[in-house]
Amino acid sequence: MLHIAPEKCFEPRFRKQIGSGYLTADLMQPADVKMDITDIQYPDDTFDIVYCSHVLEHVPDDRKAMREFFRVLKPSGWAILMVPISAEKTVEDPSITDPQERLRLFGQNDHVRRYGPDFVDRLKEAGFNVKSIGPEDFLSAEEIERIAAWRKYTGEIYYCTKAAAS
Repeated sequence: MLHIAPEKCFEPRFRKQIGSGYLTADLMQPADVKMDITDIQYPDDTFDIVYCSHVLEHVPDDRKAMREFFRVLKPSGWAILMVPISAEKTVEDPSITDPQERLRLFGQNDHVRRYGPDFVDRLKEAGFNVKSIGPEDFLSAEEIERIAAWRKYTGEIYYCTKAAAS
């Protein structure tokens, strides 16, 4: 499993469950490897799982990063790629570098775009089959309540595969 920008609440759990097959990567923060996700230093078809949550909105060339995720994912593998969806259509302008203007336009001073539902199209352009799911698709109502995993907080979860979508 390749875990990009590992969340402190997930990393120890994944590491315990997956063991030596778990690899964290980040460009700026401490991780197992320093990695630019637009130029992943692993061969094609390396990982069974790629997990990247709320990172792509920070990456200037998100399409290249998506293609890299597709490249390093095994044919039988799957990826969870999540971004905040907060616009009717994806809005980006690489010429905007001022943090205050990025905050105003993209919702955070280090975001380089605001995604819309057309995020799925970008994933498909990278080669993925995409299924949009929510917590209710894999958790019981009791589990959702217990861990506060309501869709209004999680947003859409994009389950991506190379193989035909099931």
